[in-house]
Amino acid sequence: MRIKLHHTPYISKRITRDLVNCSFVEVRKEKSSIEVEIERIIDADIEKEFDLDEKVETILDEQEEEIENLNADRRQLFWMTKKRLANDFGVILNNEDRFSDIAHQILDFLWEEDYIHYTCSDNQVKNIIFSSIDEFMKGFEQADSAVLTKLKSYKRKLIPGTEDYDLVYHRLYEEELIKRGLI
Repeated sequence: MRIKLHHTPYISKRITRDLVNCSFVEVRKEKSSIEVEIERIIDADIEKEFDLDEKVETILDEQEEEIENLNADRRQLFWMTKKRLANDFGVILNNEDRFSDIAHQILDFLWEEDYIHYTCSDNQVKNIIFSSIDEFMKGFEQADSAVLTKLKSYKRKLIPGTEDYDLVYHRLYEEELIKRGLI
């Protein structure tokens, strides 16, 4: 599953919480500033993938007539083109490798900017960050399904995309994440 922009505040809270609670990590700055920086790093990674997706769409749009003439599957062409251009955009498509790369970026930044200090190996701290991301993403689908079920059972009908819907969704979503120990 891909990390989405609305996940990043929750993932950054989870990573920060796990680092703060880790016995071999000394936190040297406020939790909120750590969360902001982690969110920025993850958002930058997501933006790279958005740029890649836009480029692929542009390429396929330019070839639309030929795609239709050949009766080709646009989704398959999208994926093949995306795989071919991923390295040029610095996007890692394999989730495990991507989460590991993001964990390295976060660790490097937090260490270099003196947000955290540790006396163990880099890999141990990176594994804490990686696990936080991985566990969040695994639990996300379950939490999202539970929230959608709750929204369907509301007496007043909420329309997806409206401000009311978004407010209620995010409140319920955060409650589900807390209940599941994801943040």
